[in-house]
Amino acid sequence: MTDEPQLHSSIVAMISLASGIASRHPDMGLCQLERLRHAGVPEHQINAVIEIARHIRDEASEKLDHAFDEQSDKVNLKLESKVQSQFKVAENQSCCSPTRSGQSCC
Repeated sequence: MTDEPQLHSSIVAMISLASGIASRHPDMGLCQLERLRHAGVPEHQINAVIEIARHIRDEASEKLDHAFDEQSDKVNLKLESKVQSQFKVAENQSCCSPTRSGQSCC
C-alpha cells in the first residue's frame, strides 16, 4: 500500500455519482447523492456534477447512434444494390412471379 493520501469521501461520491449517471446504472447514484448532501456539499456543485454526467451520457449516446446509423446505411446500400441487381436479371420477365402453388399475385 502507498503512503499517498486517499481521495476525500466527497470526491469519491462525486465520481461515483457522475459515473453512475453517465453509465445509466440502475441505482442512478442516489446513494452518493445522499452522501454528498449529508457531507454538506453545496447543491450547485452537486447539480454541476449531474449536468456534466448527463451531458457525457447523452453525447456518448448520440455518437453511438450516429455510428450505428452509418453502419446501418452501409448495410442498406449493400442490400439495395443486391436487390437492384436481382431486378435487372428479372427485367425481361413478368413484373410479378407466381406463388409456390402457382397463384398469380398480380
